[in-house]
Amino acid sequence: MNDRAGRRRARRLAIGTAVVLALAGMNGPWLYRFGTEKYHQYQINRPEYKAENGHWEIVEFPEQYRQNTIHAALLRTGKVLLVAGSGNNQDNFDAKKFDTRIWDPVKNTIKKVPTPSDLFCTGHTQLANGNLLIAGGTKRYEKLKGDVTKAGGLMIVHNENPDKPITLPAGTKFTGKENGQTFVSKDPVLVQRAKKKFDPKTGRFLGNQPGLGRIYVEAQKKGAKYQTGTQDNYRVQGLTGTDARNTYGIAQKLALDKKDFQGIRDTYEFDPVAEKYIKVDPMNEARWYPTLTTLSDGRILSVSGLDDIGQLVPGKNEIYDPKTKQWTYTPKERQFPTYPALFLMQNGKLFYSGANAGYGPDDVGRDPGVWDVDTNTFTKLPGLSDPKLMETAGTVLLAPAQDEKYMVIGGGGVGESKVSSKRTRIVDLKADEPEFVDGPSLEKGTRYPQASVLPDDSVLVSGGSEDYRGRGDSNILQARIYQPDTNAFDEVADPLVGRNYHSGSILLPDGRVMFFGSDSLFADKANTKPGKFEQRVEIYTPPYLYRDAQPSLSGGPQTIERGESGTFTSQHASSIKKVRLIRPSASTHVTDVDQRSIALDFKVAEDDKITVTVPENKNLVQAGWYMLFVDDDQGTPSKAQWVRVP
Repeated sequence: MNDRAGRRRARRLAIGTAVVLALAGMNGPWLYRFGTEKYHQYQINRPEYKAENGHWEIVEFPEQYRQNTIHAALLRTGKVLLVAGSGNNQDNFDAKKFDTRIWDPVKNTIKKVPTPSDLFCTGHTQLANGNLLIAGGTKRYEKLKGDVTKAGGLMIVHNENPDKPITLPAGTKFTGKENGQTFVSKDPVLVQRAKKKFDPKTGRFLGNQPGLGRIYVEAQKKGAKYQTGTQDNYRVQGLTGTDARNTYGIAQKLALDKKDFQGIRDTYEFDPVAEKYIKVDPMNEARWYPTLTTLSDGRILSVSGLDDIGQLVPGKNEIYDPKTKQWTYTPKERQFPTYPALFLMQNGKLFYSGANAGYGPDDVGRDPGVWDVDTNTFTKLPGLSDPKLMETAGTVLLAPAQDEKYMVIGGGGVGESKVSSKRTRIVDLKADEPEFVDGPSLEKGTRYPQASVLPDDSVLVSGGSEDYRGRGDSNILQARIYQPDTNAFDEVADPLVGRNYHSGSILLPDGRVMFFGSDSLFADKANTKPGKFEQRVEIYTPPYLYRDAQPSLSGGPQTIERGESGTFTSQHASSIKKVRLIRPSASTHVTDVDQRSIALDFKVAEDDKITVTVPENKNLVQAGWYMLFVDDDQGTPSKAQWVRVP
């Protein structure tokens, strides 16, 4: 009896073992992955690992508050403005569903803000009063060839009457003199009066130079037979008398080819206290993908962009005066590709790194150099490696800003090129003869790198993709911290979320860095499934916040003028080794020309007092609100105090 029971037990054990082995064979890869992931989570959450590599975590907003974040800016309240507009979504655009959110990273609360226009692909920069200037956006989405059903394009309207301008309403019809085709305007257009021309030597009248207006027109009906292939003169229907004689249109090919995005002129100041948009005078030019850069006198320069008919603004740059809330053209023109990286230098001129994002010919306005806006002179800078791979490159002013050294990171070929660069390039603009030299290389060719200057003078570089918009599952799940002292990258913890097009990063007042956005073209390696916009926000806590307690910083004046000093309280005053004044970021499309970290002279008085002095150079320290950080002897920064430089 016992022998039979023993044989049954042996038989059951053998069967059970076989079943376990069979299940293990079927599920072995899953069990391996599960165990590997568990071990990975254990590793990256160890205190020792965090102190060496930092740590990433995902912030999950409630579903009703998620959005396709295209733009982000840190406000002087410590909150973050997240702007989507229509969020690169044609359905949202058609429904006039435009989104803005304000996120409080301390309380982790988020609220919706009414958005007056489609601020998708706008430009923005911090103003001296603490508001955020926002200019441009989307008037119409692009249509690819094959999706265009009505022939259309640019109509140049001429007005030969020197006595008055003329306005043509939307819906105006233009009929070709030779081709007989009729096209209809989509918007109203103001055509300036003609200018009388005289011989400067004799004073003899030479005739009138017509006033010009530009307008987008399209055929009345669908179909290829309504296309035109050559230039023609067009009669403006509905005009009579002198208006009919003096006003006409000229258009080149009006066809079914691709139609690019079109921009708007709308301009707003976002008030961070009232948390609302305030409408101000519009720009003279419609702009989609413009860069806004602060000038020496505190006014704002608006450069480049696609206009209201989808063409690159032809070098017509303009300046916003925060006092009058109005725009005026610069005296002379200079053309750049869209979203050019333009930074104010300490001599009042502008540095153009050659980096840009998006549109424009590959042989116009792409050379890096120094631009004097007043005289319109441009001095090219030599030595740039991979000069044809500067689209979607990142540019950062290395700390401290007084050194005037810039790093250009990665980049790719023009348009949808598959080629990308793994290089970084550094230029010292204080050198007698500035030129680019290569810095440390990235591991992979990288488009759309996000870069944030940290309070300890290092630079966090993360994300991007090897191919255009992450094609071929090419997102780069790596982060590096650039150390300017050693001119080398340190490997740190890998991000959890891939980021490419429409992504960015923002330094927060507590020393952490937030990452937003990403707009992959495809969702799979084979490029067969459409991509989905990344709505999750991710926070990186650098290693310096895991070493020891942050030094305290409190009290002190809220306003310090250039050349003046202010005294703050810190229980760790004796251990403070550096003080930095960091301008808050406004980031989009790999472009953040606002961020800069300025070194402040300081003295320690008594045991708990630190007196800091703001430099006098107004081009180095632009008027506005800043985060004031102090760093201890371990390289650990305090939480920031907000300080205004008037």
